[in-house]
Amino acid sequence: MIFFVVLFACLAILAWIRLAPSDPAVWHVDPMVTADQDLTDGVRRRIAAEEGRFAALDALIRATPRTEVLAGSVADGRVTYVTRSQWMGFPDYTTVQQVGGQIEIFGRLRFGTSDIGVNRKRVDGWLAALRAEGAEG
Repeated sequence: MIFFVVLFACLAILAWIRLAPSDPAVWHVDPMVTADQDLTDGVRRRIAAEEGRFAALDALIRATPRTEVLAGSVADGRVTYVTRSQWMGFPDYTTVQQVGGQIEIFGRLRFGTSDIGVNRKRVDGWLAALRAEGAEG
């Protein structure tokens, strides 16, 4: 009997992780990036906002598997994306905002206290791909 109670509790937790609503009022916020930072629960980056760069970054992010837009648009100057882990479906939130001559990026986890570098790797990968596109174009 205890086995089934534990199994049910685990399934309930996994269902909550997958199905918990994402409130834009909580996640679609100013990234407040003042400097590049590697955090235990995410990452902050700033890059120059050259012509068309925000739109190019948006296209790269949208092409990322298991990623969708939570709120905003390039035209609004701020977009927040949700990317879910492949197996467990843990959501990570990335907000990208253009402020003057800078694009600010803030990727962070929702559940837990450490993302073990997943957001840093994802954001740095997008930025590397963006640089590669710029070199080719």
